[in-house]
Amino acid sequence: MDPVDVVGLARTLIDIESTTGQEGPVARVLADYLRGRGYSVLEQPVAGDRINVVAAVGEPALVFSTHFDCVPPFFPSRVEGGILHGRGACDAKGILAAQVAAAERLRAAGETRIGLVFVAGEERGSDGAKAANTIASQSKYLINGEPTELKLGLATRGCFRVRLTAHGKAAHSGYPQLGESAIEKLMDVLLSLRAADWPADPELGRTHYTVGLIKGGVAPNVIPPHAEAEVFFRTVGDHDALRATLHATVAGRVDVQEILELPAVRLHTVPGFETEVFAYFSDVPFLSKWGTPLLLGPGTIHVAHTDHEHVAIADLERAVDLYADLATSLLQA
Repeated sequence: MDPVDVVGLARTLIDIESTTGQEGPVARVLADYLRGRGYSVLEQPVAGDRINVVAAVGEPALVFSTHFDCVPPFFPSRVEGGILHGRGACDAKGILAAQVAAAERLRAAGETRIGLVFVAGEERGSDGAKAANTIASQSKYLINGEPTELKLGLATRGCFRVRLTAHGKAAHSGYPQLGESAIEKLMDVLLSLRAADWPADPELGRTHYTVGLIKGGVAPNVIPPHAEAEVFFRTVGDHDALRATLHATVAGRVDVQEILELPAVRLHTVPGFETEVFAYFSDVPFLSKWGTPLLLGPGTIHVAHTDHEHVAIADLERAVDLYADLATSLLQA
């Protein structure tokens, strides 16, 4: 059995554009590649021509999983000074290649209890992972791949996204006393958020948030009758405490609409691996039926989603070793 060229496979995948919603071509290339290496492959429909790729050679007791969709804009791969550049180099096509290489190394050593679950849609709503969860096997462990700098995730933060909407009264700006500014109402609430005492956790730290979008008003010379902002909280615990703080801080001055909610996730760890808490979230909550979750991958989240996304080739190769060692340790437990 020929070992996997981890850089070659990563470059093949990187060079096929797969911005979320356009994953069909890269998924089918990946499915054909795995069939060519003797895997039984399921192309699970997600939406349109988009599919998940689920593969195995036996009954999986452990699965490697990551995603092959990427954020825009696409840019192709190149290798320079021991660094692999390109969209998806670290998030997460390089990771995917390292997982395939680890699975093949284990298989060459006689281990056939490894599965592969590669999904679409992680970057926008995790629809691929949600679909994959409906066909889960009886696997005991899930090793999910995200850029963790080769550290095992101890936990990932959750998220809580809300839209705050302020209502006012339009008037000619020459006569402000006849109107009521929705923008000023909204600004007052956003300033209050800064002073609030948000929930904290001894391991995950304190909840933080970003005001990501603001819009409002109709014209510069009109008292604005409406305004809204979307606020994205990175959460560390039970969301009821966050809700209580949010509503107490808002104090009825604006409407609060909940848009998205994902819990913080505590992850399985094993002795001998460095651990870290990560402020991002992943597909792990949506792959709950695939086994006890672990999180590990080469590269850093700090360059993911940027125009200089990259990963060190040495880290990709090291990831193959770590994935294989981690799987062996878990399967022997």
